[in-house]
Amino acid sequence: MGKHEKVQIHEKYDEEGNSQGEKCPRCGSFLADHEDRMSCGKCGYTKHS
Repeated sequence: MGKHEKVQIHEKYDEEGNSQGEKCPRCGSFLADHEDRMSCGKCGYTKHS
């Protein structure tokens, strides 16, 4: 994916409706998966690997 390509909402869930990505413990939105960390774009929470 490119830097500014949007992820479709159906790509985050499997056939049963379960989310595939990790959620933010602060606000509940999905965490962005980077090489060395996972971060939340909404509240700024960062989890280092």
